Amino acid sequence: MKDELLKMIKEKGYRKGEFTLSSGRKSEHYVNCKPITLDGRGLAITSAMLMECIDEKSVAVAGLTLGADPLVSGVAIMSALNRGTLSGLIVRKEAKGHGTNQYIEGPLPPEGSRVTVLEDVVTTGESSIKAVKRLRDAGYEVKRVVSIIDRQENEEANTAFKLAGLEFYSLFSLEEISK
Repeated sequence: MKDELLKMIKEKGYRKGEFTLSSGRKSEHYVNCKPITLDGRGLAITSAMLMECIDEKSVAVAGLTLGADPLVSGVAIMSALNRGTLSGLIVRKEAKGHGTNQYIEGPLPPEGSRVTVLEDVVTTGESSIKAVKRLRDAGYEVKRVVSIIDRQENEEANTAFKLAGLEFYSLFSLEEISK
């Protein structure tokens, strides 16, 4: 499975050139996991691999919209197919401007429940930390972030995760993808 997913990412989600990342940084590597996570086979493999990294005390997985949306859904379905009970939560970047003005969508677990945050690509960790903050502000316990790819461009993400009291796992490093 891991080899098949790595091949998919290299072929459909990786490019080398000159790019500006969402963080505003320049990079010669561009990784877009959406062509993989929005493909049935790609999402199935990704979800199965992410399941192996979920905090065993978690009752839900969550992530910041849009990159984490398919991951959250895929892991929730994979859990259900394996008779698990993980639910999925989507964290908005901004509060909904109408209705209840919620930041978090999905079947909300009781306050104090543990949630694992999912991410497609981590560069600075900013998106993950934003999701973690929203979840913690809502009363959830978050101890772990799991990504498909760690860009490993600097120590900023690892430092941010440590300062936030988070464990960080990734399925692949940028080094593996760019070979």
